[in-house]
Amino acid sequence: MKLIKSFDAFLKNKVNLSDARIDMLDARVEAVTNFLQTGDDEFAINFIDVIPQGSYAHRTIINPVAVGDEFDADVLLEMEEVDGWEAEDYVEALYKKFHDNSTYKDMVGRHDRCVKVDYANEFHIDVVPYLERHGQHFITNRITNEFELTNPEGFNDWLDGRNRLASGYLVKVIRLVKYLRDYKSNFSVKSVILTILLGGRVNDAAAWGTTVEYSDLPTALKNIVGALDDYLQANPAAPSIDDPSEPTENFNHRVDPDEYVNFRAKLHLYRGWIDDAYDETDVEESKAKWRKVFGDSFGTYAAVKKSLEAHRGVTGVTDTNEEIATKFSAIRIDPQVRLKLNGTVKRRKGFRDYELGRVGNFVPRKLNIEFRASHNIAVPFDLYWKVRNTGTEAITANAIRGQIVKDGGSLSRTEPTAYRGHHFVEIYAVINDVVIAIDHRDVIIK
Repeated sequence: MKLIKSFDAFLKNKVNLSDARIDMLDARVEAVTNFLQTGDDEFAINFIDVIPQGSYAHRTIINPVAVGDEFDADVLLEMEEVDGWEAEDYVEALYKKFHDNSTYKDMVGRHDRCVKVDYANEFHIDVVPYLERHGQHFITNRITNEFELTNPEGFNDWLDGRNRLASGYLVKVIRLVKYLRDYKSNFSVKSVILTILLGGRVNDAAAWGTTVEYSDLPTALKNIVGALDDYLQANPAAPSIDDPSEPTENFNHRVDPDEYVNFRAKLHLYRGWIDDAYDETDVEESKAKWRKVFGDSFGTYAAVKKSLEAHRGVTGVTDTNEEIATKFSAIRIDPQVRLKLNGTVKRRKGFRDYELGRVGNFVPRKLNIEFRASHNIAVPFDLYWKVRNTGTEAITANAIRGQIVKDGGSLSRTEPTAYRGHHFVEIYAVINDVVIAIDHRDVIIK
């Protein structure tokens, strides 16, 4: 059985990084960001931005499974190239900047491509110098003294697109499979490889919210893991793990051949267990079978109140949310229609604007986002917008919103980033009171 509520509770209580830990991590990243742009050294002078990267940007960080395990966050220190510096100089000089500071002196170490700031027994932040040269982006390797071609912002954008195709469930599937890896501890695969392999299995023909393949989390888990197993079984030896954002690069140097063979075998085993648990029609038997996959705590947590429902019953809060199922006469998604929602964060003077998807949909408060709709619809249609806020700040301000409003003709709108929380914007293409296309964009305000 699907046991959707059990999956929601399991993610909330066991798998997801807790809100307290996320807040602490965000605060530490903000402190590091302020430190990097302060002073008269080369990093402060050439500072452009700090960009979430890896699991931090992808929202796939999970709670440490074993006692003593830490979690980590990667951030890119985007900066101008320093005249006269070679690749090996960036990490060394960044390490010195941290080491010379009384706050960070005893917390800092260095690796090939990054400086590690270690918050003992909790987590660490890897700070990676990141710069543009000759129209391309590079990170630096202090050991080989090489500028290494990369496109992490493009990777974030790729994963955001795959997640949207999977109705927003791909990120949660990645978390669950990472938890499975760490809980079982009998196969090894690096998180970036897992992300590429799972994301690459999402059906390219899917449109947001319109396919039964990704209608809910357990269904998405079953289908994406199943597609990955099919792919691995067709490749007895490790295939080329191409960087989806930089086609000339691949990640095969991070794949051990023996580990791949073991991963292939274990995923095939667990795919069978997942299918068996999903297909089981008895509730308690299904719970038992899901526990075989995820451990004895699955199905033991009380149902969680979703963030979209947190405002209900709160004094002074007006429920203004509307749903398309009641707003319009019908929903008949046309698979030939391509409707896409993009958002550009308008930065303060002196900072560059950026696309939401390229930074994992993260955005600071007190900025503006310009949303734009693009489409291939050849006949007249109406566009409608929905902006939905969640979180304590929006609830306190009685600003959950959620009304469905007609576009004025510009196919665009600008929204302020006023309240911290995990919000979203949706657009609907409507002809004769029938919804024919939908797109969705998460907005995570820090």
